[in-house]
Amino acid sequence: MDALTAVRARIASTGRDPDEVTIVAVTKGHPIGVVRAAADAGLLDIGENQAQELLAKVDDGVPLGVRWHFLGPVQRNKVKKLAAHVALWQAVDRGAAGEELARHRPGAAVLVQVNLSGDEARPGCGWDDAPRLVERLRAGGLEVRGLMGVATRGGDARREFRRLATLRRDLHLDELSIGMSGDLEVGVEEGATIVRVGSSLFGARPEAGR
Repeated sequence: MDALTAVRARIASTGRDPDEVTIVAVTKGHPIGVVRAAADAGLLDIGENQAQELLAKVDDGVPLGVRWHFLGPVQRNKVKKLAAHVALWQAVDRGAAGEELARHRPGAAVLVQVNLSGDEARPGCGWDDAPRLVERLRAGGLEVRGLMGVATRGGDARREFRRLATLRRDLHLDELSIGMSGDLEVGVEEGATIVRVGSSLFGARPEAGR
């Protein structure tokens, strides 16, 4: 898979060891064949942000060993159906969502999504709220592994990622999910342990999947 080789080369160009960074292949809008191709190439961490699409791909039969990352907001009414399939919930930003997760999947592994821009219209908890949310989720029995953030379009991704990396260290968390196809190198340079890559691996989503 030439595209995977290119993504790994981009990671290596930062001076980081590509083996230190988990590549989550984002297959939103693509057919199940893309998931199978990714798995054949050794990409077993697969990301989706729509519950119905993830469940449909599960029903279509995914390769053995695939680890699903749920990247979208955690909707309480979808947790029960997703609970058995998701290995890492990357976008937990509310205590209520955490409570629902703990009810259906005790001990679930999660990342806390922080709103990097501070724009209330964007998903993620506030910077000042993140430490309290981490503690609340832990108290509810969830395994909080780290933080996740999405750079503001047109903003200063490096500044935002660096601030999130500092918060991750302050909270003594292991994982930092930052960087996508367009800002991959910046995310890796600022300490990403997980990157979420779609178009650089699979090209633009088919029109029907949008």
